[in-house]
Formats: sequence, structure tokens, C-alpha cells
Amino acid sequence: MTRLQMLGLAVATALFATASVHAEGDKAAGRKLIYTCAGCHGVPGYTNAYPQYPVPKIAGQNEQYIINALHGYQAGDRKHPTMGAQAQSLSDTDIQNIAAYLSSLAAK
Repeated sequence: MTRLQMLGLAVATALFATASVHAEGDKAAGRKLIYTCAGCHGVPGYTNAYPQYPVPKIAGQNEQYIINALHGYQAGDRKHPTMGAQAQSLSDTDIQNIAAYLSSLAAK
């Protein structure tokens, strides 16, 4: 094999491995998990008392953004007591499923 062929094989292998790591979550499972999310994120005009700020809408949000945000709360990089506690209760599979479901919804 030539160097170019070896490089192409290495790149293809890396892309295949990356694609399998970021497999899409189960939207049906995610739908069952978001019942607590809707209590704040699904109420028009809702503001949280601690700290006082408008709660963002998450329906239709980018899937990877949701995954990153929930992992950020788990790691303590994002600070919010309620979201930190919610994120701690989720497995990586739960997070993938929630992100798949929420990102499939039309933003309202």
C-alpha cells in the first residue's frame, strides 16, 4: 500500500469510530424522560427564582448543545442547583435519548 492509501484507510477508520460513538439516541425513550424538564422549560414566560432569570426553551434545540449542556451540569462546569441535580440523575444513554427527542421537536 502507498502512503496515500494508508492515510485514507486511517482517516476512514477514524471517521467510522467517531460515527459509532455519536449514535443517535432513542427519541421514544427520551420522550419518557423529559417529564420533569417540561415543568420549567415548557412554561411560557416562566422565570426561576434562584437565580432570577428566564428559563430557556429547549424544544428544537440542537442535539449536541443539549448533550454538552447536560454534561456540563454533571461536571459542575455549568452552575445551577436544580439543573445540576437533574443532570446527576441521568446516564449518558439518558442524555443521548433526551437530546434526540428534544432536538426533534419544532421550536415554539
